[in-house]
Amino acid sequence: MTATIERGAATAPVKPSGSAKTPSPRRSGGFLGSSNGKKAVMAVTGAILVLFLVGHMAGNLKSFFGAEAFNTYAEFLRTMGEPLVPRRVLLTLVEVVLFASVVLHMWSAVSLARRANKARPVKYAAKRKSQASGYATHVMRWGGLTILLFVVWHLLDLTFGVVNPAGWDGTPYDRLVEGFATSRWWVTAFYVLAVVMVGLHLRHGLWSAFQTLGLAGSRSYRPLKAVAAVVSAVLVLGFLAVPVAVMIGVVK
Repeated sequence: MTATIERGAATAPVKPSGSAKTPSPRRSGGFLGSSNGKKAVMAVTGAILVLFLVGHMAGNLKSFFGAEAFNTYAEFLRTMGEPLVPRRVLLTLVEVVLFASVVLHMWSAVSLARRANKARPVKYAAKRKSQASGYATHVMRWGGLTILLFVVWHLLDLTFGVVNPAGWDGTPYDRLVEGFATSRWWVTAFYVLAVVMVGLHLRHGLWSAFQTLGLAGSRSYRPLKAVAAVVSAVLVLGFLAVPVAVMIGVVK
């Protein structure tokens, strides 16, 4: 009997029913640290950037109505809110929001890509990667880099006039026409490449958003695919219309 008691005392003690449980590890970063949070950031910033593209395209098309119409539009951007707020304040706020949206959009994209790679650290012995998946990866990666480089050039060229033949003193319309002059065909070629990349990026982004929201069902699959393609195509054609018109002499 004594041996039995000693053996029982040597076994692992049982925790009383009222004892505290071992706390489960918390996820760091809260909502923004989760995949859903990063996807939400990507969706919101993506929507802001799409709205900017639509407005920017509409403003560019003002050039077809002549120098006065385009310069008036450019001046309106700088005087929005006057006299309630000082000159260029609202435009500066818009630029800050756009810059923050670009940074957060890139951050969420890179974070999600890294999380996906960590979730599958061991590569398959035989890669079974679809052509569509590889195509989308290349478009989002190299397209994003091309767009970033183009935005820097675009600002130096048409906004600040640093690399534009018309210079800082030229009117917005003069910088537009000089910037896409036939002698600077390489600038137009770079512009076309960047805009096409924007269109591919936008089409993939819209389709991914539809899938994330659960809208891409069996019946809506093709219509939503068409919507993503049409929206991106309209923006691409709208942006390319201006440099092409300058090169062929329609806008001069």
